[in-house]
Amino acid sequence: MSESVGDTIKKEWYEKGLRFSCTQCGNCCTGPTGYVWFTEEEAIRMAEQLGITVKEFYKKYTRKVRGRMSLIEHKNQHGYDCIFLDRKTSPGKALCKVYKSRPAQCGTWPFWPENLKSQRTWESIKKITPCPGMGNGQLVTIDQIRIQRDATPPDV
Repeated sequence: MSESVGDTIKKEWYEKGLRFSCTQCGNCCTGPTGYVWFTEEEAIRMAEQLGITVKEFYKKYTRKVRGRMSLIEHKNQHGYDCIFLDRKTSPGKALCKVYKSRPAQCGTWPFWPENLKSQRTWESIKKITPCPGMGNGQLVTIDQIRIQRDATPPDV
């Protein structure tokens, strides 16, 4: 979104787009403990994909944090992996067991508002995560970035 500053419009620093292609490294799905927010509709879709009831889904895969529901994580040598991150099926890759029904928070990475605040922030996130797909691969246009940015749940 362009910000109005007085009578001028401040353009997004990424107006020419950004390069990103997922490498299936799993780095965005692991690290320090955190939250993977999801909606009731997303819970229904994930439960359907897993072939279980919504009640079973909530009992087995979620936790309540600050009045919201988050997917649980499990600790391993990489940090805290999302419960659905699969590092065993395809060696060298980290796959999502619910990729087709994953929460919007996951599907909009790395185009979260907090990651897009500035080019400096983007570069910092690229190193901190570290995400080898950021800055590489296909060009994502500003319109595509805006769609993903605006679809990101609040407080990601």
